Amino acid sequence: MSENLVTAAAHRVLAATDRDLDLALDLGASTLAASEASWPGVGRQLLAHAESELGRLWDAGWRPADLARVARRELAAVHVALAVDLIAAEGRRHAPAVLDRRWLGELRELSADVWWDGDDAYLPGFAAAHRLDRFAIATAVLELLRVWGLLPVITPVGAAPGGAPRRASEPVTGDSPMLARIRALLAKAESTDFPQEAEALTGKAQELMARHSIDEARLAAGHASPDAPAALRIGVDAPYDGPKTMLLDAVADANRCRAVWSKEFGFCTVIGFDADLDAVDLLYTSLLVQATAAMSRAGDAHHRHGAARTKSFRHSFLVAYATRIRERLSAATESAVEEAVAETADSDLLPVLAAREEKVDKAVDAMFGRLRSQRVRVRDGHGWAAGREAADRAALRGSAGAVRG
Repeated sequence: MSENLVTAAAHRVLAATDRDLDLALDLGASTLAASEASWPGVGRQLLAHAESELGRLWDAGWRPADLARVARRELAAVHVALAVDLIAAEGRRHAPAVLDRRWLGELRELSADVWWDGDDAYLPGFAAAHRLDRFAIATAVLELLRVWGLLPVITPVGAAPGGAPRRASEPVTGDSPMLARIRALLAKAESTDFPQEAEALTGKAQELMARHSIDEARLAAGHASPDAPAALRIGVDAPYDGPKTMLLDAVADANRCRAVWSKEFGFCTVIGFDADLDAVDLLYTSLLVQATAAMSRAGDAHHRHGAARTKSFRHSFLVAYATRIRERLSAATESAVEEAVAETADSDLLPVLAAREEKVDKAVDAMFGRLRSQRVRVRDGHGWAAGREAADRAALRGSAGAVRG
């Protein structure tokens, strides 16, 4: 097969109107799945086509976690599995030295590994693993490629593979010892059934974040070539994506970062300095786990007492939770900086932190320009009260050294 049948079919499906899409999918899938003898070669052509398509998407600002998230939001589990495999196959082109640590982290989280022996074995192995026939697999392939093919250019966060080389100081894999310790504390806080223990563990994690962030700021201020803000994307999934974004924004603000919500793509871009971005990612993930568990418990309790576990209740709960977390983090972050200044008698710390915050604001302006804020309404008083109560129980005692109120 000299012509790449996958490329030809994908182009026809991508060019099809909504009215003609089903026909284009059927014709394309029939062509790809026509012969068992040619099926291994179709797999090889798929991987070759995906390598080119993913290279285009990396240049357009997309990253591995983004493309898996798109498949998860728009399609089905089989498409997500295909997406991860195609990302893994494309990754064979790049040595770890040309990938930034967050890119490598995304690949690890996706478990993007090449599990097949030889590209001709890919599609037969995939079909056997998922117990689907050739036509079903070919249809899923074309559906995924269409969704990816329609994605626009977006603001990049970090270099694409083969772009700017990773800094020598950047770790290739794994967490720093401090982040590993913080991650372990938050994992314990999420798993315990005792609120007091969760409070103590989360508080200790916050204290470590505060010290780590302030130490990083002082270290950067002493360098001849100062550090610059970076960015990462954090998925924010429905349902209740608005309140979840509020929670992420509260955590970002407390860590001198900014969060920009791209609702249509299901993620927020968080802009800040590297250590602060790590803190935001860890703390938001932990708080969301704790908030979801608390919301479930509160909903069950209200349901037993006669109040319905409505969507309005859950929405109001999460809005209140995020609002109260913001209040508590604002107070806690100010206290953390005051303690650091008092302990070290460092009169330069506040100007250093303020200068870093100003750099973050300038980076946001350069990346996104004019932004709009969005209001969130609350209609369930029981949910609001329960959410604030749950946020009070979170009892955050530390922060990553924010200076914003």
